[in-house]
Amino acid sequence: MTAPRLSRPLRRALPLARLLACALLYLLVAGVASAAPPPAADAATGAPRIGVVTMQPGEVFFERFGHDALVVAEPGGGPAISYNFGFFDPSEPDFIGNFVRGRMMYYLVALPLDEDLAQYRDAGRGASIQWLDLPPQQAQALADDLAERSRPENARYRYDYFTANCSTMVRDALDRAMGGSLQSQLSGRSRGNTYRSEAVRLASPSPWMWLGFDLGLGPWADQPLSRWQEAFVPMRLADGLREARNGEGRPLVQAEQELLPQRLAPEPGEHDRTWWPWLLTGLVLAGLVYAARRHRRMLGGVALPFWLFCGVAGVLLAYLWGASEHRAAWGNRNLLLLNPLALALLPGAWQLLRGRLPGRAFGWLLWTLAAIAALSLPLHWLSLQAQFNMQWIVLLLPVHLALALVLGRRGLAPAPG
Repeated sequence: MTAPRLSRPLRRALPLARLLACALLYLLVAGVASAAPPPAADAATGAPRIGVVTMQPGEVFFERFGHDALVVAEPGGGPAISYNFGFFDPSEPDFIGNFVRGRMMYYLVALPLDEDLAQYRDAGRGASIQWLDLPPQQAQALADDLAERSRPENARYRYDYFTANCSTMVRDALDRAMGGSLQSQLSGRSRGNTYRSEAVRLASPSPWMWLGFDLGLGPWADQPLSRWQEAFVPMRLADGLREARNGEGRPLVQAEQELLPQRLAPEPGEHDRTWWPWLLTGLVLAGLVYAARRHRRMLGGVALPFWLFCGVAGVLLAYLWGASEHRAAWGNRNLLLLNPLALALLPGAWQLLRGRLPGRAFGWLLWTLAAIAALSLPLHWLSLQAQFNMQWIVLLLPVHLALALVLGRRGLAPAPG
């Protein structure tokens, strides 16, 4: 097939069409260039360019909340410096003991941005940077503050999961440079999220982790958070920065740029938590206990792991409240359901496994345990400082009551078999 021939008028118009196409292409390229991130530094004022890098959640348990860092790009060129508040030293003396007691020490470390991003690139974690529109004097003050803070003698800080972590340190450093205006813009608003809801959401890919948070957090973790407090999550801080304005009324975030693609599963989304499946499970377990009331060994096989779990978990919760500095775990009312006294019932469970009846003191202790567990329900309804633990109440309380009904009185004790 031969190509079609153009008429003479079309051939004459072709150079003009090519010129118009080139002009259009130029305008498109110019438009894309104008939307690209700003230069690394403001050469006109001599002030550094400030950015906030947000790293997406990873797969290791301490990576589930994501991460962030402050970036300083000097006007003279050279590599941009990442100021990362997320370093710790596991070789420090008594590192594990301090971790358990809530006395973790973290470090601010300054390193080239490309070097800081290498571990996230290798792990498949996405990263993006928000370039900030800060007045030159604020940008310079922040850069100087970070340089001073990163000196070895100043780099250590007391870490807390919710109030002094990598993200809150970035937030607070920005707020100091902005004269407190960031906090004033974010403090008055709330989406109703809590420390518990955010921790459980982000830990949800690891069942053991979110269950641990949900069991271990006390009522302090259920206070509604302002957008300022919510910024303990790096992704929430990035959202807050998008809404903030600088001292001259312009949007604080001047431009955003993806640095690394996210190759892992995305950040877990928000979802409502209902307690009726937990209630259904608790009632089924209680029904099975009652149905097996005439089979001692079967009851012993159910009661022993249940009381062992309650006792060990109760000891841990009591330690976190009474002997640690994990403030978020203080006053935990799950201690009414997960009672260390349950450990004293284990010899009785062993007797049941051997087909024997425990002594009379066993019944008194069992009813005491059930009565303490039952207190969790009115306290939940009447407390001025609510704790979101209804799911644990409706799961565990029916089992406590069923075991007390079946085993707590001599007249209801199971027959041999």
